[in-house]
Amino acid sequence: MKDQRAAGYLIAKIHQRSGRIFTKKLKTHQIQDINPAQGRILFALWKQDGLSIIELAKETGLSKSTLTSMLDRLESSDHIKRIHSTEDRRKILVYITDKNKSLQSKYVQVSQEMTEIYYENFTEKERDQLESYLGRLLDNLVKEENQDL
Repeated sequence: MKDQRAAGYLIAKIHQRSGRIFTKKLKTHQIQDINPAQGRILFALWKQDGLSIIELAKETGLSKSTLTSMLDRLESSDHIKRIHSTEDRRKILVYITDKNKSLQSKYVQVSQEMTEIYYENFTEKERDQLESYLGRLLDNLVKEENQDL
């Protein structure tokens, strides 16, 4: 057990705590009907509105089935709308609504607050190193996941 490394455990704990803090901050900013996972979808659409389901799945790292159920909830709460492409009726494009556009600045503020928490007591060099290490770890996971396909 001495040789056991703790990266997976630490990442799981960070994810769990981060989600709880993020949810609390969303409520503090009067964002009641969006959870952190849904925020990942909206963030992708704020960067580029009108993504297809496949593009959105790739951008968020969510499976199509998970994404579809999350989009159902976001659509029922009037945060997104799905529209068939005019070029290909089989293709569905996802757009944010006017209601959602008004939440973007609040959501960005919450994200900035989370970034401040993540990097508190880190030097600029340590921040760069951390991001480099996390990027490499993600690359390892993506490579492993793609081997299974």
